[in-house]
Amino acid sequence: MSDAPTLHIRGNVLLDDDREVGDLWVRGGRVSLTRPSAQGAGMRVIEGWVLPGLVDVHCHIGLAAEGPVPHDVALRQAITDRDSGVLVVRDAGSPSDTRWVQARTDLPRLIRAGKHLALTRRYLRDFGHELDDPSDLPEAVREQAVRGDGWVKLVGDWIDRSLPGGGDLTPLWPPDVLARAVAGAHAEAARVTVHTFATETVDALLDAGVDGIEHGTGMTGEQISRAAAAGVAVTPTLLQVARFEEIAAQAESKYPLFAKRMRHLHARRYEQVRDLYDAGVRLLVGTDAGGTIAHGRIADECAELVAAGIPAAEVVAMVSWRARSFLGLGSVVEGASADLVVYPEDPRENIDVLRYPTAIVLRGELY
Repeated sequence: MSDAPTLHIRGNVLLDDDREVGDLWVRGGRVSLTRPSAQGAGMRVIEGWVLPGLVDVHCHIGLAAEGPVPHDVALRQAITDRDSGVLVVRDAGSPSDTRWVQARTDLPRLIRAGKHLALTRRYLRDFGHELDDPSDLPEAVREQAVRGDGWVKLVGDWIDRSLPGGGDLTPLWPPDVLARAVAGAHAEAARVTVHTFATETVDALLDAGVDGIEHGTGMTGEQISRAAAAGVAVTPTLLQVARFEEIAAQAESKYPLFAKRMRHLHARRYEQVRDLYDAGVRLLVGTDAGGTIAHGRIADECAELVAAGIPAAEVVAMVSWRARSFLGLGSVVEGASADLVVYPEDPRENIDVLRYPTAIVLRGELY
């Protein structure tokens, strides 16, 4: 078998915040930054602006609005993500066993968080593992930590329909139970990320030492500062937050307090993201695909972040090399797996370019 490279990628190859090269070769599925002595007759040349494969850090392969999906549907979801340029997925909770994705070399690399953990009747039906007693959380977290790939996903708050005067968002877990649960995950070398919309939930999360916050729509200025100081990452999921007005309209007649809150969070969603960015919070890019959001919309999520006021160059870094570093996947260096996306123009100048990849290279194979 020839050791000659199969691809020569040239133009502007962006490796991280500080490194850019003009040429990169793919040999045996691996990156080579060294010009080969023999090019090889069958080598293909691709030109453009090149990024490490994009990362969707809040995605649900195997999940749809009605709950778990069949294998063929989950496969289409994963292929759709790949074809959008997403070559790494952190699956932020799925009721389906998607370990089979990890055995497929033609699908994105999958980092699983196991099942969402919630209380009975305090989350979407058939989405997660529901506990009858909050005190069961620490043991459930340990179980999911062992089953997952270094991440556990908690539901931090959801609408409580039993409240007098109409339901509203309230926290699910007592602070002491939450703290024990997070400590238990860390003891299993797993990180914890938590769904939260409500302000009332966040202080206990930060006190417990969680590693990530999903959505974070209710975070106050003080909470944002605490998250920045503690290195807690936040995934704004603006595509999902854009649905809050629709959710409020559906809930208004039965749950007016909840509807009012959701409208307020929707109205200030861009301001919230700017506050997070300005405070120095590590921002991650996640579409919340699965459930009510279609897969393959990473470019739309990036465009929303730019619309919120984050520079396009920062969003490009967030969705590619910075996310890969956060997940422990390392940088594009000599011998790294060739997981790359090529674009016709510089997405740092125009974020909409992310919608139009001209080549996708996953594990050295061209798609």
